[in-house]
Amino acid sequence: MEEFPCDAIRNFSIIAHIDHGKSTLADRLLELTGTIDKKDRGLNQQVLDKLKVERERGITVKAQTASMIHTHEGRKYLLNLIDTPGHVDFAWEVSRSMAACQGALLLVDATQGVQAQSISVFHIAKERGLTIIPVLNKIDLPAAQPEIIAAQMQSTFGINPEDCLHISAKSGKGVEKVLDAILARIPPPRADANAPLKALLFDSSYDRYRGVISLVNVQSGVLRKGDKIASCHTRKKYDIIDLGIMHPEEVSTTSLRPGQVGYIACNMKESSEAHIGDTLHRVGSPVESMPGFKPAKAMVYAGVFPVDSNDFPKLEESIKRLTLTDRSVEVTRESSTALGQGCRLGFLGTLHMEVFRQRLEDEYNSSVIITAPTVPYKVVYRDRTVMVSNPTDFPDPEAMIKVKDIQEPIVSTTIIVPQEYLGEMMDLCYTHRAEDLDHRYLDISGDSARIILTCIMPLSEIVTDFFDKLKSRSSGFASFDYEDAGYKASNLSKMTFLLNGRPVDALALIVHRTAEQEVGRAWVKKLHKVIPRQLFEVPIQAAVGRRIIARETLSAYRADVTAGLYGGHYERKLKHLENQKESKKKMKKIGTVELPQEAFYDILKT
Repeated sequence: MEEFPCDAIRNFSIIAHIDHGKSTLADRLLELTGTIDKKDRGLNQQVLDKLKVERERGITVKAQTASMIHTHEGRKYLLNLIDTPGHVDFAWEVSRSMAACQGALLLVDATQGVQAQSISVFHIAKERGLTIIPVLNKIDLPAAQPEIIAAQMQSTFGINPEDCLHISAKSGKGVEKVLDAILARIPPPRADANAPLKALLFDSSYDRYRGVISLVNVQSGVLRKGDKIASCHTRKKYDIIDLGIMHPEEVSTTSLRPGQVGYIACNMKESSEAHIGDTLHRVGSPVESMPGFKPAKAMVYAGVFPVDSNDFPKLEESIKRLTLTDRSVEVTRESSTALGQGCRLGFLGTLHMEVFRQRLEDEYNSSVIITAPTVPYKVVYRDRTVMVSNPTDFPDPEAMIKVKDIQEPIVSTTIIVPQEYLGEMMDLCYTHRAEDLDHRYLDISGDSARIILTCIMPLSEIVTDFFDKLKSRSSGFASFDYEDAGYKASNLSKMTFLLNGRPVDALALIVHRTAEQEVGRAWVKKLHKVIPRQLFEVPIQAAVGRRIIARETLSAYRADVTAGLYGGHYERKLKHLENQKESKKKMKKIGTVELPQEAFYDILKT
């Protein structure tokens, strides 16, 4: 590692919209620098996508690091590449990766053009002062329009079309130019080997045998095996037992020098000790902690319960391990009368929730039930403000007298869509309570003009099935991105469901007043299908406070009590029927209707 002073190091990440070819470009760069073998071309598909869920879905979920050694004009360079996710739910991973970089490759698909996520990641990189290298990918496809897309990038980002590199990551065409541009355009990190040790912890993972493995970027000083280090955040001390670089798997080295990115193992046992954005220093020589990045803010909350309630301790341990590799998940304990013990988790979005569930099943063999996603609401009382993420904690209509205001989270959304789908998109936005709708032309080229739509929407409207509707209404052409826009007062109410007049706690919902009828009817119909019939008739009701919004009646099983009677006066039959009627009445009074777990599973699946 001593061969690589600061001026021979380049730290960069690849940023792009989902499915524009980031992982494929990372594979080609690793091949060109000899980090992975070219002969395994068929096997080198998404080398940095190590998780099973990433391979199956073809998306990047976790930012991965790889160090490459590249010889250029007789000199050796150390290139540290951080591959980032492209979906809007993982924007926090992207901003975290950029903290360890000096430059970024902005990758744009030459067939699809600039998309919503490309715009937001470009602005994150600009704010951090990164040098941006624009790259047009997939130029070998028949539908590619590199000149038009380059003009689009000029109008959107102010990038000179001559600076754009034209490549095909799949075939490897033009990728050498990318390596040359990284060396020529991205500045080396500024760091001093003689200054006190200072390292930024920007990622962590869990190893069964060595505990917590942390990824660090050394800002100044030299880190060696056996060094004693301390954390600025927790003040705890550790001994470094192993360190090295990701090449692309872990390779041990004797030291990590200024400007370099690598991993350290230091007997850290507890997952909570590795704070993302923390500064590490040598014991006895404290340093000023570096400005970290904003902690992730959970946008969507859901309850996670084991299918078998005896598995709760195992599930909790699995969630703890998983949150170590995914630090943006918030965890609190929760219990429900219907589902037993579980955890309430906060996610960055619905895809994030779906991926987390799949990782629990793949990596820890847990089978879980996830409740309907909710968003965090602000309930403003006269003397205090309370954040409510669980519908059961939402104030009942009787308690509303003390509440001054209820606010829901809103987001500013960006939708990029071809002109012919504009009407459909506007209709979709208005049905989801959008406000301040505005649109402008992104580019006017030939027949297909593309429009950028911006509006303010409640987050609760996005977390259910908005993305699916957006894709189906635009034949898959629309791209979508959103960012937090604070809170806004709204007319919300808590809807409860009654079975035989008794409320079911786990099924409470928070709905907007305008959607009460529609939601109430839909859920009551759903419940009617899954609740098993009883010996007495069961009314299923949706209620807001004391108002019943919708009702379905589950008919009773009936025994034919007059079957054994023949002949005689009809009053004989009547006596039996009256007795049955009285018994059913009594049953209904004392009978309880349990909502079985399978029924929950059916409801929450749809």
